[in-house]
Amino acid sequence: MSTPHSKLTPISVSRLSPKAPYAFDLHPAEAELSRLQSELGLLGLRKLRFSGDISADGASDWVLQATLGATVVQPCVVTLDPVTTRIDDHVTRRFLKSWPEEADLAEEVEMPEDDSLEPLGDTINLAAILQEALALALPAYPRSPDAEADMTQARPAGAAPITSIDESGLSALSDLKKKLEKGGE
Repeated sequence: MSTPHSKLTPISVSRLSPKAPYAFDLHPAEAELSRLQSELGLLGLRKLRFSGDISADGASDWVLQATLGATVVQPCVVTLDPVTTRIDDHVTRRFLKSWPEEADLAEEVEMPEDDSLEPLGDTINLAAILQEALALALPAYPRSPDAEADMTQARPAGAAPITSIDESGLSALSDLKKKLEKGGE
């Protein structure tokens, strides 16, 4: 077995063999970690690893199967305190040679249900896939354990808070519906 690819350089598709998977194991250096941390708006990023392989999928397509691991620190959405999260995610990308050209596409194109599909180019950019997978795996609203939700209410001065649905409005609509069904009697 050969040594896995370990650099953040794009992989030329012409180097891939349909007979054997192409292994990779990426541990970005400090400079790359700092760049990713800055671009993703993180307070901290460590223990980043992206490893897996690229193998043939039929006669002309390729599939990437990988695991992404990282420890990220983000600001809490309530208190701005640092929130540390461990990410362990599975990443799949399928690179298809038969991809519609932009000129062939109509004005409206239905999105495929499979969001792992990508057009196959001359190279597969592991750094871009790593960054995208990390961005998608980040918690959208990180919260520190002691953060309390703000229960601010907007209402006119002196108005009572709304605590339940006003049933009288719904019953009036129900009565109107019944009248219309009877022919407006």
